[in-house]
Amino acid sequence: MMFWLGSGAGLAIAYLFGSFPTGYLAGRWLKGVDLREHGSGSTGATNVLRTLGTGPFVVVLLVDVLKGVAAIVFARWVCHWLFQSPSVTPPAGLDLRTCAPWAVCLAGLAALLGHSRSIWLKFGGGKSVAAGLGVLLAMCWPVGLGALAVFGLVVAVFRIVSLGSILAAVTAIALVCVLEQPAPYRVFVIVGGLFVILRHRANIQRLRAGTEPRLGQRLPRAATEA
Repeated sequence: MMFWLGSGAGLAIAYLFGSFPTGYLAGRWLKGVDLREHGSGSTGATNVLRTLGTGPFVVVLLVDVLKGVAAIVFARWVCHWLFQSPSVTPPAGLDLRTCAPWAVCLAGLAALLGHSRSIWLKFGGGKSVAAGLGVLLAMCWPVGLGALAVFGLVVAVFRIVSLGSILAAVTAIALVCVLEQPAPYRVFVIVGGLFVILRHRANIQRLRAGTEPRLGQRLPRAATEA
């Protein structure tokens, strides 16, 4: 019983790491605005850039990346504690080597869900790109660095953050399938990458229509699905 209670508590805390409303708090503290009523309506770093400027964007981006890193580091610690604590008896047939990758993946998904469906924002939030990058860097850094490189290149050339985010997710899926990675990590990256792409469905519609704003441009009005 203690094993499953500890596992559930670990996932809940990973979700809470992801759900910390960095962008929303930046808007409230710096300009007294609710980001959900400005720009795209998202509380992610891109809408912070549009609404609050470069400095707040950098801070929010870094904190959101660190949220993902923290969720993975914490999940690994909890997993090791559950298998090494004398007061906890793991179920028969389970071992640390088998369970740890799956625990890390579940914590990563919990952090992504927390970022996009934050309990503090009535289950709204951002698109999980920055938090997802943090998870990737902590989980399988070659995949994370590859996705980050593609994101940076696409944004530098086209100046469209959403396009960079979508192609970074596609790159992460491709890399995790090509590189030598544990099967649970592959499952996570595929599911997490598709989740991030799905969160950009309104952006994809604007990209197809040629109306997606570039860096420095503003959306005409808030759109909660953007």
